[in-house]
Amino acid sequence: MSSIRLADLAQQLDAELHGDGDIAISGIASMQSAQPGQITFLSNSRYREQLAACQASAVVLTEADLEFFPGAALVVKNPYLTYARMAQLLDSTPQPATDIAPSAVIDATARLGNNISIGANAVIESDVVLGDNVVIGPGCFVGKKTQIGAGSRLWANVSVYHEVQIGRDCLIQSGTVIGADGFGYANDRGNWVKIPQLGTVIIGDRVEIGACTTIDRGALDNTQIGNGVIIDNQCQIAHNVVIGDNTAVAGGVIMAGSLKIGRYCMIGGASVINGHMEICDKVTVTGMGMVMRPITEPGVYSSGIPLQPNKAWRKTAALVMHIDEISKRLKNIERKVT
Repeated sequence: MSSIRLADLAQQLDAELHGDGDIAISGIASMQSAQPGQITFLSNSRYREQLAACQASAVVLTEADLEFFPGAALVVKNPYLTYARMAQLLDSTPQPATDIAPSAVIDATARLGNNISIGANAVIESDVVLGDNVVIGPGCFVGKKTQIGAGSRLWANVSVYHEVQIGRDCLIQSGTVIGADGFGYANDRGNWVKIPQLGTVIIGDRVEIGACTTIDRGALDNTQIGNGVIIDNQCQIAHNVVIGDNTAVAGGVIMAGSLKIGRYCMIGGASVINGHMEICDKVTVTGMGMVMRPITEPGVYSSGIPLQPNKAWRKTAALVMHIDEISKRLKNIERKVT
């Protein structure tokens, strides 16, 4: 989209228009960098003093902040959510591929829907099913009998192993690997015997997966990612993990095998979660959380140690090294007092 009238943008966003509706909007920018022809947003009233110097042609804000901006505005209840929807309308990101590249290798048994795009050097193996409007970026590999639902997009160099199921309107960023073997081995007197991973990966609709994330196939049952799940870059999802609908997983998270995570959870970056246990719905784990036990009650959970000046950290570490001794001394004192 090259530009849109502010009045038309207001209608599509269900916003209340104040000012000239004929202003042409060609892009979005922050309040500090916005120029004429661009629109910005104010989602926190603490920054309303910046509105006086803002050069944007229009601002998305709440009714309470309207009086602080003399120019054209779109009044909404949630400016940040409106910004997200507005960014979708004005998105200029190109598609991962257009048409079907001559160098793409597509097996004759693959079934392709309407309006399919497949980039250069992509490989589509036998009995693959691609729904309408699927886009496969250059260098991707889609394994045998895999199914990808309508409207889903894979950026360059995504590898999807055999018999994986991906739902509708999913977005998978570059370098991600879906359906590789889980880490399954038996020990025979010091020698590791590989256990073939016979399950697969089933991904729901509207799932987004960041760059260089790995999702292992199940050992016997399947690894499952629910509808509306968002997973950031460089995450490791082990075999037989189940993630419930609309859960968000930030970057660098590691999930061990056979873990079950409920719906509407938020997992902070660099968290590590043990396997063979369950986390209930609506749990938030803050960054660098080390989850060792099941969580059965919704709420916010933390375990990461915040950064300190080195001098303070050394004192804390010294105390931790002696915590067993301190505990014994305290128990002795309590016995004497009693």
